[in-house]
Amino acid sequence: MIEIQNITKTFDTIEVLKGIDITIPDHEIVSIVGASGAGKTTLLQIVGTLEKPTSGSIIFDGKRVDNLPDREMARFRNDNIGFVFQFHQLLPEFTALENVMIPAMIGGASNREAEKRAHELLGYLGLTARETHKPAQLSGGEKQRVAVARALVNNPAVVLADEPSGSLDTHNKTELHKLFFDLRQEFGHTFVIVTHDEALANLSDRTIRLQDGLVIDNHINNNNQ
Repeated sequence: MIEIQNITKTFDTIEVLKGIDITIPDHEIVSIVGASGAGKTTLLQIVGTLEKPTSGSIIFDGKRVDNLPDREMARFRNDNIGFVFQFHQLLPEFTALENVMIPAMIGGASNREAEKRAHELLGYLGLTARETHKPAQLSGGEKQRVAVARALVNNPAVVLADEPSGSLDTHNKTELHKLFFDLRQEFGHTFVIVTHDEALANLSDRTIRLQDGLVIDNHINNNNQ
């Protein structure tokens, strides 16, 4: 369970988040929506320990993580949180397989262990034939699936996705949305997704709407998977 308690964030004199309180149960798929500038990405970065809040706390399964020392926070993040970004953020000089392996090796896995796990995930995602290809040789949908595999390689409890389908065409967007639900069913991950895609938001278990740095709506959807 993730507990977001009275989170504020100020950049210089601009108050981006103004006191956010949200509880996200395990295994839930949550969409965070709102206009540009509402604070969605800032909130996701704070939940993912990429950014520290000005005040408030982030608690994972009873452990406060926002105030951990930098080294301990980095270890927690690599072991427990996977990230999927809009533009993939794959390293262009590495193959799909190598891109997926990197977080596992940072986490201390041997080359053999990391490669085995990466093979399994890319196979699950239908990318076995593309393992040796570099990002420039992959389609947009393939690159995003590689990014998903990379996010999952350390078997994180939580996957945070920032506009994951924003750069995809309609077909690949639909496939990616279906994939999130398949992964939740198969592996039990919790997903927190920042999106402008109302169709994805409506499919999620819960939709949280931000406006001007505040939660203005937090409701369970009736058509969840």
